[in-house]
Amino acid sequence: MTVASPLVRISDSVAREAQRRPDAPALALGSRRYTYGELALAVDGLAASLLAAGIRKGDRIAVLATPHPDFVVTLLAAASIGAIWVGLNPRYRIDELTYVMTDAEPSLLLARSRIAERDYAGEIAHLVSACPGLKRTVIFDADPAVAGADAMRDFLAEGSAISRERLDGARAAVSGRDPCLIVYTSGSTGSPKGALLHHAGITAFSRLQNELWPVDAPKMVNYFPINHIGSVIDCTLPCLAAGGTVFFMEQFDPGACLALMEREAVNVWGSVPSVFQLQLGLPDFESYDLSAVRLILWEGAALPEALIRRLLRICPRLATNYGMTETTSAITIVEPTDDIDVLAHTVGVPFPGVDLRIVDASGAVVGVGAAGEVQTHSPYNFLGYWRRPDITAQSFTPDGYFRTGDLAERRPDGRIRLVGRIKEMYKSGGYNVYPREVELVLEAHPAVALAAVVAVPDPLWQEVGVAYVAPRSAVTAAELDAHCRARLANYKIPKRIVIEPDLPLLPIGKVDKRALATRAADER
Repeated sequence: MTVASPLVRISDSVAREAQRRPDAPALALGSRRYTYGELALAVDGLAASLLAAGIRKGDRIAVLATPHPDFVVTLLAAASIGAIWVGLNPRYRIDELTYVMTDAEPSLLLARSRIAERDYAGEIAHLVSACPGLKRTVIFDADPAVAGADAMRDFLAEGSAISRERLDGARAAVSGRDPCLIVYTSGSTGSPKGALLHHAGITAFSRLQNELWPVDAPKMVNYFPINHIGSVIDCTLPCLAAGGTVFFMEQFDPGACLALMEREAVNVWGSVPSVFQLQLGLPDFESYDLSAVRLILWEGAALPEALIRRLLRICPRLATNYGMTETTSAITIVEPTDDIDVLAHTVGVPFPGVDLRIVDASGAVVGVGAAGEVQTHSPYNFLGYWRRPDITAQSFTPDGYFRTGDLAERRPDGRIRLVGRIKEMYKSGGYNVYPREVELVLEAHPAVALAAVVAVPDPLWQEVGVAYVAPRSAVTAAELDAHCRARLANYKIPKRIVIEPDLPLLPIGKVDKRALATRAADER
């Protein structure tokens, strides 16, 4: 099934709304508001400046920023002229930032130079020196200047030399299957890979998600980091495609988020299970007026029945889905319902346009009630991993189905139930964590000979990591925790580090992770 969309580029919905409803609110952060007319003008202005700077179709644009209207302007401006946008998480440490920058090889870096108490000037200088292909660095106007970098206001002034005809011509050369976004996601090797997503997949997903989860003039809160598919594709772009409003939070706080929802009459409450638990667990939760909410949805992990029942008392329309970066979030979907069994124990039915099959180890399709790997063929699937043709080829079957690595079964009612993962990846607070990436960081410590990370269930974060470490010299768990915190985003850091003289091994010499997982669960 081919899913058609009237929008070619991910920026087209904003241009359309700017013509239809120029004064309607599009983005907000505190008292700063963008109408659709203002947003379209800002996108045009930055797109022209990108052309003036020599940015061409296929060039990468890296952006270091918080969840903020600025990030949306950069994304839409870059994508509208065929550039490929790469979001950088401000929580990343310098090694993580350097890896993404040197792999993506952007021509331009647009960056915040200070966020909260963290000064990025030194890190920006390091990134510039590590990326010889980086032509320019531009600092957003609200931040301190950085030596050798341009101010955004000066960069934007250069766009005045670009004619409207040239801007329109650059956009006309962009087709739906052209890439517009790289989202970095790790794998079993521990090295992050850039999933290359395209305009057509994102625009079609946004349109159909809005049809399946309908809310007039949706209003949502977005506090997710900009390098995460949840921020860009699950939240921001579908909301803009529906002519809605996105309210940003640069730093998430459970109570402040609820206060924002009350103040702005937010009508779509979208989140991940761990955040729902944090908010519902607030002692003053009942004092917040959430009567404007018309739809509650979650992604990233299953939600316990007890929480589902509490959410149903707030709104009778609950929904969820199952997807991943490589499928542009589109695999299955649960349409709004109050059916607790469906919400708690399934991920729904295949998303429109997705051909989903469940197969055994030989590749044969299994019957109802039998577990197997989920494989998908759809117009939303990514174009491949950036500069990884070998890994891309391994990720698809010979007949073009993407191998998710997830285990599921089809129920008699046709709904899909996830039962496990072939891969070791686990979800902590809705974020993917890949054990090998963490193990490599631990093994980089001079006192560590071998490390193995396994996941255990957690009542708040769904799953957390436990690291077992065989040392080569004296070291403490606290030292290794500090080592990880200097190199990894906080959600990747093991919640417990156990130092052992030897790790259990399989006959072939590999670490017996099944034994460690059993032990970790028992010790918990």
